Amino acid sequence: MDQSSRYAALDLPEARLIAEGRHVLAAYAMRPKSGDYLAAAAHFAAESSTGTNVEVGTTDDFTRGVDALVYAADEDAGVMKLAFPLALFDRNITDGKAILSSLLTLLVGNNQGMGDIAYAKLLDFYAPPGYLGLFDGPAANIDDMRRVLRRPAGDAEPVVGTIVKPKLGLRPQLFADACHAFWLSGDFVKNDEPQGNQPFAPMLETMRAVADAMARAQDETGEAKLFSANVTADDPAEIVARGEAVLKIFGENASHIAFLVDGFLAGPTAVTCVRRTFPGQFLHYHRAGHGAITSPQSQRGYTALVLAKLARMAGASGIHVGTFGVGKMEGGPTDRAAAMMLDQPVAEGPFFRQEWGGMKATTPIISGGMNALRLPVFFASLGHANVIQTCGGGVFGHLDGPAAGARSLRQAVGAWREGVDPVRYALSHRELARAFASFPGDADALYPGWREVLAG
Repeated sequence: MDQSSRYAALDLPEARLIAEGRHVLAAYAMRPKSGDYLAAAAHFAAESSTGTNVEVGTTDDFTRGVDALVYAADEDAGVMKLAFPLALFDRNITDGKAILSSLLTLLVGNNQGMGDIAYAKLLDFYAPPGYLGLFDGPAANIDDMRRVLRRPAGDAEPVVGTIVKPKLGLRPQLFADACHAFWLSGDFVKNDEPQGNQPFAPMLETMRAVADAMARAQDETGEAKLFSANVTADDPAEIVARGEAVLKIFGENASHIAFLVDGFLAGPTAVTCVRRTFPGQFLHYHRAGHGAITSPQSQRGYTALVLAKLARMAGASGIHVGTFGVGKMEGGPTDRAAAMMLDQPVAEGPFFRQEWGGMKATTPIISGGMNALRLPVFFASLGHANVIQTCGGGVFGHLDGPAAGARSLRQAVGAWREGVDPVRYALSHRELARAFASFPGDADALYPGWREVLAG
């Protein structure tokens, strides 16, 4: 059934839709399995809002006024744009705030399984000011971490972090010892996302050992240290119980604690639970599993840029953004737009310019196969170093141990900042030089001839 007469309005100017601020706009890569492109787009809009695939007798004029509308359909490019009236989106009965799961239900809900659509992937969306303001947004970000670290807000240096390796299999004291070894030079240790309350490493016992390691490292170095504790669970009551227990264990160092949430897998409920229950803590959004739908190989779902926007709206203090193909994870230079969407007051997406209306920035977190040799390449691509970077094997794989690995990361940042070739910089910075010996495969690929320079 062709529903384009009701669910398509190709004469609607996008500029007017944005100026009026009464719609969420969404751009999709879409192909129908067969038939007319506009008819398929209109069916998609119907399924995403007020319609179905047959005529029903329960529709009145008001209902027609909140139809999602196709306002652009480019069959040659395979791109369509929809306008969703704000009235469609759910609100809390407690405080009137917007609900992220409602936004996802309409933009990427049942429409992802339509039988007449070969694929439809959300490439970008625009949230108008009146709707954007109904989301919590971040309560804390990297500037709050720097306050704990006693560094200036707005400092352009990264927070130097790690993920203890192996990510599973360490008993409590061994895990805490690894944290302590890194903290002798580094800033930030995060739980890896599978770590929680395993039988061989009970969470509370592990946290007590880590709290002791943090206190000792701070006494020995005279520097504040940070830890991101994984509080992810299916039940919000369990999330709260974990968070409260961790803060109690760390006591006077409670402000040094971030809470890691598997935001993609546990969903908006888990993120919002932490954001609202513990607004004083850094909310560390881990996006494990996102590649199942954000990968360029996936033709359904949404992109990494869309995920970044969603995370900022939900209140993530920081979210992993990959390494633009520099590290071990899939990605490329175009991922830079996702990082910019997180921490800029106004950011350009592939289809929409998003003004964040004063919403606090979300900090990009860089991880996945990184080490001191790869950091200068990454920062050259990103254009700045105002990030949290977490190197696991890049720290614990350093020949001289994790403290030396942390120093090599700082030295790599120094080489990039000063515009000095890292090989030349390594001549006067031992830990960076040893990173070349620690990761010779990367060294050969990125800096051919390094052996001769460092041997001389």
